[in-house]
Amino acid sequence: QVQLVESGGGLVQAGGSLRLSCAASGSIFSINDMGWYRQAPGKQRELVAAIISGGSTMYADSVKGRFTISRLNAKNTVSLYLQMNSLKPEDTAVYYCNVVLIPGHRDYWGQGIQVTVSS
Repeated sequence: QVQLVESGGGLVQAGGSLRLSCAASGSIFSINDMGWYRQAPGKQRELVAAIISGGSTMYADSVKGRFTISRLNAKNTVSLYLQMNSLKPEDTAVYYCNVVLIPGHRDYWGQGIQVTVSS
């Protein structure tokens, strides 16, 4: 199992920046992929950015060039970050940290953190 704790959300004006953090502990050596998802009111949860096995990154078209995902491995934890620049009101959502463990491609989710961008 993996425990995920997110931090860094909040309220920011359009054009501002925020940095989300996700600390993973537990069976971190089984982590394969890590990513950030978001869900706005009335909408489906969507992938924002991910770091897949091997270190490649991928981004939703709507955040390319504005968001940067990164991962830091430590002895007993793995941290996932999402640097969000040039934020827009449409980025307002609850953001979730996600990890996929192998074998079995088991999904784990953080509790979610609110990001609100005011116009």
